[in-house]
Amino acid sequence: MSGSLFLAIFTGFWYWLGQSKLGYTFHWFICQPIVMALPIGLIMGDVPTAMIMGASIELVYMGMVAAGANMPADECLAGLIAIPIGLQTGMDPQMAVTFAIPFGVLGVFVDQARRTINAGFAHLADKHALNANTKGIYMCAFVWPMLLGFLLRFPPVFLANFYGANAVQGFLDIIPEWILHGLSVAGGILPALGFAIIIFIIGKQKLLPFFIIGFFLVQYLELNIMASAIFGTCVALLIIFLGKSPNSDNEEGGQRI
Repeated sequence: MSGSLFLAIFTGFWYWLGQSKLGYTFHWFICQPIVMALPIGLIMGDVPTAMIMGASIELVYMGMVAAGANMPADECLAGLIAIPIGLQTGMDPQMAVTFAIPFGVLGVFVDQARRTINAGFAHLADKHALNANTKGIYMCAFVWPMLLGFLLRFPPVFLANFYGANAVQGFLDIIPEWILHGLSVAGGILPALGFAIIIFIIGKQKLLPFFIIGFFLVQYLELNIMASAIFGTCVALLIIFLGKSPNSDNEEGGQRI
């Protein structure tokens, strides 16, 4: 099996599994460009560049919120096509970000098509429920949606990564240099947009003290990114654990007794 064929199959399956939403936290984890960049980099033999591309694309989507479970963009599809093709064609990370955006939008249309077709399975499950057919309900709730998801999600990623690099390279060869430079500049600006969205989210009055404390701790203590992430995680865990209902410990204690 050639390397490009294996990469196309791997990324196709990754997209299918990632957006199938199997295991809530696991699904969000593997859909992130910074996560998928590592295995893609290992397969293509250039982990540093893949991680830089993944981190750059991640910044664009980091503040994205799927209100009402309707995602405004599909970062999983964007990363799974932009990172491999970016590595194959020698794009710089900024241009890879620009290249990823249209695929992020395309993923929304794929998801909307899935939801529309899935509505038919819901009505079919209602009929099975009237007949107490539990096996039919299970097929409508899990098996048929998974197969539909495979048909909708595997082919575009597989075809893009198997045939897309040559097409993209040919397209890049005929684009004037000044347009390529403009795309790179635009790609450098897009992560700033992601930061702006994050600031909009954390700019709530009750969260601003954490932002200010974190900023000055980094400045005065000269903490690096890893140390900041560790302390930030600990603070978040403290808030979760200490923010529990006062009755929760009593209830847990009562259950143990």
